[in-house]
Amino acid sequence: MKTLENQTLLYDEDCPLCSLYTTGFVKSGMLDENGRKSYCQLSTEEQNFVDLKRAPNEIALINNETKTVTYGIDSLIKVIGFSFPLIEKIATVKPIHFILKKLYSFVSFNRKVIIPGNVKEENKLQCTPDFNYKYRFLFIGFALTLTSFILFGYSNLIPILPKSNITREIILAFGQIVFQSLFLFKFNKQAVINYAGNLMTVSLFGSLTLMPILILNQFFQLPQTIILGWFGMTVLIMFLEHFRRVKVLKLPFYLSFTWILYRILALLLILNI
Repeated sequence: MKTLENQTLLYDEDCPLCSLYTTGFVKSGMLDENGRKSYCQLSTEEQNFVDLKRAPNEIALINNETKTVTYGIDSLIKVIGFSFPLIEKIATVKPIHFILKKLYSFVSFNRKVIIPGNVKEENKLQCTPDFNYKYRFLFIGFALTLTSFILFGYSNLIPILPKSNITREIILAFGQIVFQSLFLFKFNKQAVINYAGNLMTVSLFGSLTLMPILILNQFFQLPQTIILGWFGMTVLIMFLEHFRRVKVLKLPFYLSFTWILYRILALLLILNI
């Protein structure tokens, strides 16, 4: 594999996802040993030619020889394309590049709600992306829709529940956002929307965890003990992840218990309709 030398990719050290894939570039040999660097560790000289407003939103690739910088999806295309030229040719075709750029922005602006990490507040430079309402609402809508469809399929595997429909699942998923928001009335709008993004990530994660059972049930008639047991295990994992995220976001701990309360109320409502 060809190594792109004398290039440094700036990453968000508070983002586990960013740390993971930039480490992968170095370990795979796409970048040399000095090919990644935390944005927070930018030198004074580097701060003179790196766009400090753009870099938190679009990962920056510094050419250490020419002191020039590439941003966003173009940085990733340059790194990957150096080892795989065909990928670079395909990715730079205008329609494909446009789609990749939008997908990159979708992930980048939502990375703090997809996989949140603890912020090191002592760092003078913070690699925090701008709060983008469009991409945040798109993410919430995407997670809500996918979650609703998966839960629709899974709930129909449980005979004791009334037959489900997509409308019911969408209402229940959206209802949780509204219900939880009632307990955040003291916080500003961005904090509430940020929490809503994390809430839907937990729901999406839980739904994807249910997918193996949905797939297996297409080939085998699984017993109810497995279906219910898997669902119970998934809820427990979701609760623990929700609790962790609430702590990271420095929000009231009781949100995890109102999260459970809503699910109990929703179940009682479903059983009595």
